[in-house]
Amino acid sequence: MREKFEMWTRSGAEGSAGAVTVRVQTKQQQAALTMDSCDLGELTQHINNKISCIRKMIELRTVVNDPHKRSILQKVAQDVLTINMLLDQFEKHLAQQKEMLKTLKEVEESFKEDVKEAEHLSQNIPPHMPRKTSVTASVTEVKSEKDPDTRPVPEQEPVRKPSKCVIKEMEFVTLAEFESIPQYMKGRMTYDQLNGVIEEINKAVTSKYKILHQPLKSMSNASRKLYQRFKDEETKGTKGLFFIVDTDIREFTSMNVGKRFMSMLNVLRHCQRLRELRGGGVTRYVLL
Repeated sequence: MREKFEMWTRSGAEGSAGAVTVRVQTKQQQAALTMDSCDLGELTQHINNKISCIRKMIELRTVVNDPHKRSILQKVAQDVLTINMLLDQFEKHLAQQKEMLKTLKEVEESFKEDVKEAEHLSQNIPPHMPRKTSVTASVTEVKSEKDPDTRPVPEQEPVRKPSKCVIKEMEFVTLAEFESIPQYMKGRMTYDQLNGVIEEINKAVTSKYKILHQPLKSMSNASRKLYQRFKDEETKGTKGLFFIVDTDIREFTSMNVGKRFMSMLNVLRHCQRLRELRGGGVTRYVLL
C-alpha cells in the first residue's frame, strides 16, 4: 500500500513538472515567433528598397545612353560639386563669424566694465584733485568778437579794484608720477597720503602769505608777531619765491614734523615740487 502511494505521488509530481515545462516552452516559442515576424518585416522592407533602387538604376541607364541627357546629368553632377564646395566655405565662414561674435561679446563686457569704472571715478573724485577752471568769461569774449550784430559800447572809465594777491600753490602729484617713484623712496606711502601732505603744505603757504599781504593797521598782535617772523626768515635768495619753514607747518597745520614728514618731503623733492634753501639755521621749503 505504501509503495502504491509513493508511485502515485511520484507520477503526480512528474506530471505537474511536465505541465510547467510545456507552458514555458510554449511562451518561448511565441516570443521566438514574434521576433521572427519582426525580422521578417525588416527583411521585406530592405528587399523592397533594393528593388526600388534597381528600378531607378534601370531607368537611369536608359537616360545615360542618351547623349543629350548625359550632358545634363554631367552638368547636374558639376553643380552638386559646386554646391558642396560652397557649403564647405559657408560652414568655415559661419565658424569664423561665431568666433568673431564671441570676441565681440568679450569686448562689449570689457567696455561695460570700463564705463562703470569711469562713472564711479566721475562720481568719486578725490578732493585734492585739480578741478577745471571756469571759462565762461573767455567764451563770452569770443562770442562778442564773432557776433556781427554787437554794437560798440561806449568807453567807460575803468573802475579801480584793489590788487588781489595771487598765492602760489604746489601742484598735486599725478598717478603716473607716483608710480615712477622708486619703491625704496616710497616705502609704505600711498598716493592719497602724499597728496594729503601737499594739501596741508598749500594750506600753510596760503595762511602765511595772506598775513603778509594784509595791511599792518588791520593786524592783531598775534598776526604782527607772525608777520615779523616771516620777514626775518626772508633773504635775498627768497625774493619773489613762496616758501615755508617747519614752524609754519606746526602753526597752520595738524601735521607732525617727524621722520615720516621728512620722507614725504624727500619724495616731493624727487617729484620737483619743492627745494630746500638753508641759511641762518633755518631750512626753507621753496615751492617750484
